[in-house]
Amino acid sequence: MNIRAEPDQTAQVQREAQAWLRRLASGEATQRDVEGFRRWQEASELHARAFAEARRLWKALDPAIGQMMAAQPALLAEHRQAVQQTARRPVLARRAFLGAAVSAAGVAGVAAAVYPPFALWPSVSEWNADIRTATGEQRAVVLVDGVDLMLNTQTSVQRQTLDGRTVGIDLIAGETAVDISSAQQPFRVVAGAGRSEARAGRFEVRFLEGSACVTCIEGSVRVTHAMGARTLQAGQQVVYDAASIGGATGVQGADVSAWRTGVLVFRQTPLAHVVAEINRYRPGRVVLLARGLADRAVSGRFAIASLDTVLVQIQRSYDLSARSLPGGVLVLS
Repeated sequence: MNIRAEPDQTAQVQREAQAWLRRLASGEATQRDVEGFRRWQEASELHARAFAEARRLWKALDPAIGQMMAAQPALLAEHRQAVQQTARRPVLARRAFLGAAVSAAGVAGVAAAVYPPFALWPSVSEWNADIRTATGEQRAVVLVDGVDLMLNTQTSVQRQTLDGRTVGIDLIAGETAVDISSAQQPFRVVAGAGRSEARAGRFEVRFLEGSACVTCIEGSVRVTHAMGARTLQAGQQVVYDAASIGGATGVQGADVSAWRTGVLVFRQTPLAHVVAEINRYRPGRVVLLARGLADRAVSGRFAIASLDTVLVQIQRSYDLSARSLPGGVLVLS
């Protein structure tokens, strides 16, 4: 039976939702704050609806945020400068930018902490990560004997434990490679709606914008999803999202793993996808305004350490004009 909330109660919950968002956007939110927010959100259907409404509002205001960024590039410059000056204190860098965004965009700036425009700072879910890599950073991690992880750029993970033992990770966002030399039990990676498990071998999981891609490099890996399960052998890959899982397809494992050696490999990849991938590794933002070239196929091996050189090559190959803006923003048109 559905019970309608009184108007006063609804208004109070909406105010609470806004208060939580302001706290999370302040740059001073702690692990306890995030846990408290989750408990509040899960307390009732009314609370969940209030959060959903905040999300809807943010999506509706997203174009306005983009216009604000374009009209006030100084905000981007302030953020990037703060990040450089406080590389060891990311909370302060977030606070500096969020303060400017909130004052400029009101509630939209607050909601931006949950759904950040241009991916300029981590989302709320990423704040709760045990380990997070910055733009362009790659990190080797050992969470359990016999299992080595390599986290790629802009990756957030949280440990999964059972009886005090680490048994896997939640891949909140980003990309990770898993090398298992010897494990007493299967090591698992949960990404979105799916779970990947293996006892030995090598596999990689990429989870971006709600879509996951699992690639088996060596050995075999079991991928479990509500819509079915797949067992991948070396050189096979599967893609899934919240609603479906595809079939296993053959891939070049060396191409998929090239990022581990500092290289990006593209084979007949649309230019828009190439730019999006570059944005994961390069500070700032590359904006492709030449929509007519978005589907133009690109092939090549590009060094991650020289992405600005790659952008110059792209600019010349497609006769694009480039305009540099503060904060590392490059507009190609």
